[in-house]
Amino acid sequence: MPNLKDIKNLLQNNRITDFVKLNKLSSRDIIEFANKYTNWTGKLFQHIDILHAARVFKFLRKKKQEIIIRSLPDEKAAELLNALQPDDRTAFLGLLPGNAVKELLKILAPETRAETLKLLGYPEGSVGRLMTPDYLAIKSEDTVQQVLDIIRKQGKAAETLNFLFVVDDKGVLIDDINIKEFLIVDPSTPVEKLMDRQYIALSVNDAQTETIRIFKNNSRFALPVINEAGVLLGIVTSDDVLRLAEKENTREIQRIGGSEALEEPYTTISFGHLVKKRAGWLVILFLGEMLTATAMGHFEDEISKAVVLALFIPLIISSGGNSGSQASSIIIRAMALGEIKFSSWWYVMRKEIFSGIVLGSILGLVGFFRIFFWQHFHFYDYGEHWLLVAFTVGFSLLGVVLWGTFSGSMLPIILKKLGADPAASSAPFVATLVDVTGLVIYFSVATLILRGTML
Repeated sequence: MPNLKDIKNLLQNNRITDFVKLNKLSSRDIIEFANKYTNWTGKLFQHIDILHAARVFKFLRKKKQEIIIRSLPDEKAAELLNALQPDDRTAFLGLLPGNAVKELLKILAPETRAETLKLLGYPEGSVGRLMTPDYLAIKSEDTVQQVLDIIRKQGKAAETLNFLFVVDDKGVLIDDINIKEFLIVDPSTPVEKLMDRQYIALSVNDAQTETIRIFKNNSRFALPVINEAGVLLGIVTSDDVLRLAEKENTREIQRIGGSEALEEPYTTISFGHLVKKRAGWLVILFLGEMLTATAMGHFEDEISKAVVLALFIPLIISSGGNSGSQASSIIIRAMALGEIKFSSWWYVMRKEIFSGIVLGSILGLVGFFRIFFWQHFHFYDYGEHWLLVAFTVGFSLLGVVLWGTFSGSMLPIILKKLGADPAASSAPFVATLVDVTGLVIYFSVATLILRGTML
């Protein structure tokens, strides 16, 4: 088997007699070649079997798919697009600009074009865009033998044969049956005898993200898709859901990290696009942090009278930011997994308030004893009112951590209720919010405890 460099040399030298070797490449080899030699991938796709090319194409990133289609002659591009599974073809075309889609639709076979237009007609992000119409439907009055004959004649075109779908004369779904059931009974058995009329179906207009939870909770390889009348329109398979879950998880993690979600891998995204995705959030967070300087300016007199307080500002604001980031990350993930909804806000608030009290008390004690031991062992002199300073830091940490935990847990839920993406309440965003309010809490506590002594 040639290595990646050998493949490139073969394509570069146009050794046509050796092109037959390319069909022996595994899907993994082709994907690795596409990642390393993007500009040569189009030529590679010209010389490999079209069905093999179609199987590999769906695993490539959008930009590489575009490069391949653009580099292929119209005839070869049409052959590749027609060979793709309907859901894979829709996923690719759905990411392209309107003009590009219009041009590519022209080169599709009439039946394929009609099928593609129908799928593209569903709202973006809906289950309709994710499904494939390539499935096997049977009737309840069929016998097992008749079903097996249908599989032999039509099974090759189906996306999966794991489940067969029973419909009535109007195409309404009435059951789905595992293929195993047809293999262990007498061929003369009617389908009706195998039915329990218990099935799970997706609605064609549901959000794609909902399919992740349903597949996870039901351990299915494929699920039927129906319209409002219950008519079977297509199926969604687990491979599409796995890719969708990876995409959603990546997007969520990037948003939580304080940047816009990248539309392509880090290794292939352009420098300008990368900066653009990150700069916006950094500017917003920077402007937020400017409020911290404003808050410190408001307490300038207190700082000048008790300079020792300035030593603990980083400690205070970082503790609040860390606790808020922890809470927001946990709640965002729990919401993504469907563990909590907006109706759970009271449960979450109570739990996080108690968590904030306990965590704040732990950090408060650590902060108090840190000052106590440093003063006692003469590591640092905090002055004659060192004990009051220790209490100030201890109680401030309790308040700041409690506030950070509370705000970090509630912000994602509020954003979800307002129709915004909970991941927008990213860890850096929460940290910025708690930085400002943490200073207010710190100096308010200091004013109460140190009034008449240092202040």
